[in-house]
Amino acid sequence: MQNTLENIFQKYIERKTIFKNKDALTINFTPDNIPHREKQIEYIALILAPILRNEKPSNLFIYGKTGTGKTVVTKKVTNTLVKSARENNIPLKVIYINCKMRKVADTEYRVLAQLINCFGETVPYTGLPTNELYSKFFEHIDKEKQNVILVLDEIDALVSKIGSDILYNITRINQDLRNSRLTIIGISNNLSFIENIDSRVKSSLSEEEIIFPPYNANELRDILAERVKCAFNDGVVSHAVLAKCAALAAQEHGDARKALDLLRVAGEIAERINSERVEDTHVDMAQQKIDVDRTVEALSSQPKQSQAVFKAIMDLHKDGKRNIETGDVYEVYSKICSNNNLTPLTQRRVSDLISELDMLGIINATVMSKGRYGRTRKINMNVSRQLVKKLDDVLKREFV
Repeated sequence: MQNTLENIFQKYIERKTIFKNKDALTINFTPDNIPHREKQIEYIALILAPILRNEKPSNLFIYGKTGTGKTVVTKKVTNTLVKSARENNIPLKVIYINCKMRKVADTEYRVLAQLINCFGETVPYTGLPTNELYSKFFEHIDKEKQNVILVLDEIDALVSKIGSDILYNITRINQDLRNSRLTIIGISNNLSFIENIDSRVKSSLSEEEIIFPPYNANELRDILAERVKCAFNDGVVSHAVLAKCAALAAQEHGDARKALDLLRVAGEIAERINSERVEDTHVDMAQQKIDVDRTVEALSSQPKQSQAVFKAIMDLHKDGKRNIETGDVYEVYSKICSNNNLTPLTQRRVSDLISELDMLGIINATVMSKGRYGRTRKINMNVSRQLVKKLDDVLKREFV
């Protein structure tokens, strides 16, 4: 076995790669050129430009569906702004927080701890009063004369987890700052997010807004063509493969992230089987693999209560139950909560979580009438047997 492993690794080292820079196909890569977002780049740049005169720019909210370029454009503009500020000796600090990251933005304490960490101070995992964390954050910002831009990516996820009070408190900091100024950029996939938050927060946050429209297939093809120049060796990816990746991603609301993932995984599959080019069949294989991985990721990122509800459904399914009713789910869910020190939600709230799981596509919940006894749901699993095993592995890490 050891010799076989060594041979695999040695052959991999010796094999000629089809990639030039695989990172160019990831969401963390900021390209020099971002096609079809010129207007949005200019608009954001003009809003933030007052920083170069030591003035405070307006807060900004950026909306758009997943994969429409919100994050990459924001990073492109802020990175260039930081460079210009440095060249002109203008103090500027940009803080970026992904609010969907677990153990980073799932409590008010952790968000504040992360913000303070960005200034070089380590905060204990727990134990300090929240007011003390706000004071520490305030002191770090106001320590010197500077502009601070706080980018809150997926800000709707933050508010859904811990409420909007943290946003209100952060925006109020500006009233007491003497040396510095704080500007907030919120990025959201939810177009109606700002309409549903506290009116106090809305009035202080929503100064400027911009919406990123979905890409069409032609625009996605242009984006992929730009990335291919950086990511692959010459002649590895054909125009037909680019068109196929673009067309598949365009079907999902013009998601550039999906298009890039498809091309990257197709390239990995091609390289794994010693192909010197990425072919259509590799794209088909990549799509199947990504669909599985995304479902697992979707469940992993759900709140613990949603995972508990799904575990109840899965446990009933493993016991051979089909067309499961909401009441049966609630009974098993309550036992799971009891065994894992979770406070059970009401049956009505659990019903809402079942609807959310249905929207994710991992269950199928059909509303059925029971006549004078009201309505219930008939719930069934909506994933393959292979995927059930992977989802079960996720739940085993979370629950006893």
